[in-house]
Amino acid sequence: MKIALIAPPHIAVPPADYGGTELFVAQLAEGLQKTGAEVIVYANAESTVNVERRSLYKQSQWPIKNAEHALIRATNHESWAIQDAAKECDIIHVHSAHALTFSRFVDKPTVLTLHGPHDPKLSQFYGYFPEVYYVAISNSQCESETMPRIRTIYHGVDPSQYTFREQKQRYLSFIGRLALIKGAHLAIDVARQTGIPLKIAGDVQPQNREYYEKKIRPHIDGELIQYIGTADFKTKNELLSNSLAMLFPIQWREPFGLVMVEAMACGTPVLATPGGSVPEIVRDGISGYICRNVQQMVERVSNLDLNSNKVRHYVEENFSIDRMVKSYLQLYEDALRESRTQKVA
Repeated sequence: MKIALIAPPHIAVPPADYGGTELFVAQLAEGLQKTGAEVIVYANAESTVNVERRSLYKQSQWPIKNAEHALIRATNHESWAIQDAAKECDIIHVHSAHALTFSRFVDKPTVLTLHGPHDPKLSQFYGYFPEVYYVAISNSQCESETMPRIRTIYHGVDPSQYTFREQKQRYLSFIGRLALIKGAHLAIDVARQTGIPLKIAGDVQPQNREYYEKKIRPHIDGELIQYIGTADFKTKNELLSNSLAMLFPIQWREPFGLVMVEAMACGTPVLATPGGSVPEIVRDGISGYICRNVQQMVERVSNLDLNSNKVRHYVEENFSIDRMVKSYLQLYEDALRESRTQKVA
């Protein structure tokens, strides 16, 4: 089986720092190749994923400064990649909605992983492509969609790539976009009420600059509240593995939240508010706690009693790359079998 994974061209695969989708593509690609599948990743030329790579654009372009220019770049990249992949690949797996428009011109099964939140306009758009195989990344996300060919496959990580530390340092961590919906301001409230230092990592995208300047920056003092900027994998690993707990006080329906799994892979529990996928990812009392509000999060931080080894084991059992790869291989096989049946009919 030969599989094309077509990533957006804006960020390298895997990413240097920010880029959850690109990290997923890299892990899926290398995991698939280990099973004996042939894999081609279409991404920009800064990508280093250890499979065959093909590129139209040489460099990353992030953060996006002009949405129209970025869309033109993505459309050019994806149309070229789909045309190229259709010549020799059995499955075409795309990772952006607008890439679906080119599936009309190729006679190969197409898969789309839904990396973003539910959007009624996008769901209406997906209705024009009932033949596509859709992957939701949580049951919460899946339940919001009505496409006939959709199933849930959780993201996975390789726990061996994450540093496990049983003995933690006295600080809390927050990793994510510094945007209102991600709740970094609420994580700051937890730190201020508990007196436990908070280390924040994340990028400030142009549309969130006002939020950062008003809600985050005034509290950064380098002691109780520390901002370390964007975090590459090494920095993220160090930050999470030493942390007492990672705070995830989201204010939206999170589609998945890979950083929760990454924290738990380090043996670090997650304290999160119950939006979207959170009840599926966090096992209350085992890998962290689901908290209704800041006050409950403060109480949990003050009485952390979770076993780091059990937190790590929870990830190994439920969110491994092997499990994710096996599920995608089953999807690809189902798609190929249905395609062959339709052609015979």
